[in-house]
Amino acid sequence: MEKQPLPLPENFNPQTFMLAKVTENGVFHETRAGAGLAARLVANGTPPDLELAEKVLNVVLNCQERRRGPDGTPDPHYGNFFWMIEDDVVFDLNAVEFNLEHLIPMMIRHRDRLPPALQERVLEAIRLGLAEIARLDVLIAYSNIAVLDVVNTILGGELLGDEAVFRRGCDKLQAWMALTDQHGTPYEYNSPTYTAVVIRALHRLVEHVQDRTVAARARAAAARLGLSAALHIHPATGRWAGPHSRVYHPSVLCETPPEINLLREWVATGALPAWVETALSARPAELEVAETAFRESGYGIYTYHSPSFALGVSAREYGGQSDVVMAHYVRPGAERAGSFYTRYLLNDKWLGDFYHQTDRTKSRNLIEEGNFYGVQSGPRALGMYTLPNSPGVISSAKAALIWVGRALVDEIWVGEERVADLPAAVPAGAVVVVGSGLAWFAVRPLARTPLGREAPARLVEKEGDLVLELYNYQGPAKPFWELNWPGAFYQGRPQCGFYLEMAERSAYPDGRALAREVARTTFRDESDPPFVYTGAGERRWRIEASRDGHILGLEVDRMAWKLQRRWTETGEIGWPMLESGVARQSRAGRVEVGGASLSFGPGAGWLYACPQRQVWAAGFNGEAPAPVTLRMPGTRVEIKQMLTGVIVWQAGQLSVDAVGLRGEPCVYHEAINPSR
Repeated sequence: MEKQPLPLPENFNPQTFMLAKVTENGVFHETRAGAGLAARLVANGTPPDLELAEKVLNVVLNCQERRRGPDGTPDPHYGNFFWMIEDDVVFDLNAVEFNLEHLIPMMIRHRDRLPPALQERVLEAIRLGLAEIARLDVLIAYSNIAVLDVVNTILGGELLGDEAVFRRGCDKLQAWMALTDQHGTPYEYNSPTYTAVVIRALHRLVEHVQDRTVAARARAAAARLGLSAALHIHPATGRWAGPHSRVYHPSVLCETPPEINLLREWVATGALPAWVETALSARPAELEVAETAFRESGYGIYTYHSPSFALGVSAREYGGQSDVVMAHYVRPGAERAGSFYTRYLLNDKWLGDFYHQTDRTKSRNLIEEGNFYGVQSGPRALGMYTLPNSPGVISSAKAALIWVGRALVDEIWVGEERVADLPAAVPAGAVVVVGSGLAWFAVRPLARTPLGREAPARLVEKEGDLVLELYNYQGPAKPFWELNWPGAFYQGRPQCGFYLEMAERSAYPDGRALAREVARTTFRDESDPPFVYTGAGERRWRIEASRDGHILGLEVDRMAWKLQRRWTETGEIGWPMLESGVARQSRAGRVEVGGASLSFGPGAGWLYACPQRQVWAAGFNGEAPAPVTLRMPGTRVEIKQMLTGVIVWQAGQLSVDAVGLRGEPCVYHEAINPSR
């Protein structure tokens, strides 16, 4: 059968030869979308495809910054790309990465399908783009762009035959992996939006790179990242559980397809190894997962999975796209899963109240504007919000706890009283209970600093969502001199705290019963006396919740807004690289989980165990080649030396994918002692 031309998307604009985006501000055309379309057309390769691809590529390449000043000096971002063809300046510095990630693989695989003159033009654009990428030299902590830098630079270096460019990419890959393995998970942690960029980019590198060492490193990095992703997917809802460092709001609202589909696609296409799927399909119904992204910045994350819901809390906010407290839960019969999240908001902003500069549409995010510290143990959490330092002139400041879809909320209680109408006031000390789908939520507001005569706590419906608003201020727009540091009146950051507990809907007959249960909790909520700050001294705020032997505590210095400690009934909470009932990671030379152990040299080692499927997977990224031993019930695998790689024992079969491997792996079968 004769091959057919590629079907064009509905938003293809034949006047511009690009994909159009229609917004309330006009019609726009992203260059990266054009580069992706061109690559798909060239890959399909029929004469009509190639004819159209030339036109698309000409438009995209004309959007590369190639201008010079009057004295001949090149533009500071010479070689980068406009984000939109409607631009006349490089606005988003990442545009060069997103364009080259399409153009370079296209030239690796199908350059001969383009006319020689166009080939040279594309190769020159790649050379200039790689030079701009090297000048920008993005921080390796900016994970998704750093990995795009790695992929473009390594593949671009091989394509152009430029050893210096290639080596720069290899060095950056090792540096990114080393930074990640100092802490646990990537700095840009647990993001449905950006982790997806990284996994796809690593897969693209593996698919196209000629260097086998680079491919093995990329597979090792992807395996560890895929394990984290699988452990955060909630099986019953299919959603990527929080907390999230950065995410676009459609994901928060569950308007996007369930991320479980994405993970399965990655396994099916080989972007992730097949064993990763067992971390989703063959694990306990209740699972706790703790990871650390960066100890020095306090980026610790914790997620609890229950059969019907998942709750996640981060130790602190990452930035404006953070989900510091996030829950997903089953809503039988509903179009999509239930979603709960929090924000601290100034001036009563809401989604779509302001413009997103990159794509000229109303913002796709509800920006987190506050500072936060949190702690979680199982289905219980404590949160401390405060205003940003020196907030300027504001008319309101509040924490907002948001249940998406008020119409699908079944019960609302404030203490002993069921709420029928909104808005509803929340008296001091009252427990708010919300029942929706198969989950209960109980919220007990804690200390809150009033910054004016009005600082209400109330339940409201806002654009179809149920919101618990905990105000620090509501009133005329005014500056707050007392909140400015440095400043002559500063006595510390305002308080806005809360306790949150979730439960299976089947655990309580109604919301009153859960409210009574939470009311039995003993709360300590204390703050040191005020004083005017001179840059020295602390004013500590301590909150603790205890009931039936379960203790959860959090302490922060209000002056510097610095975390002091977090604790449970077992003691202080540390910063685990990865800790769960099925997987662990450590730099201590040994890690154990599920009746198995991994011993390794200096570096980071992780271990995943799924005995019911007879799957054990282990990874090691060493500072130097070192011996590695994987022990499982009845079996021991010894490797004389390896530097970086993954060991998998599945159904009695061994596979080792490693860099710096010395000697053949040795497998020893041992008698299992039932008494052990």
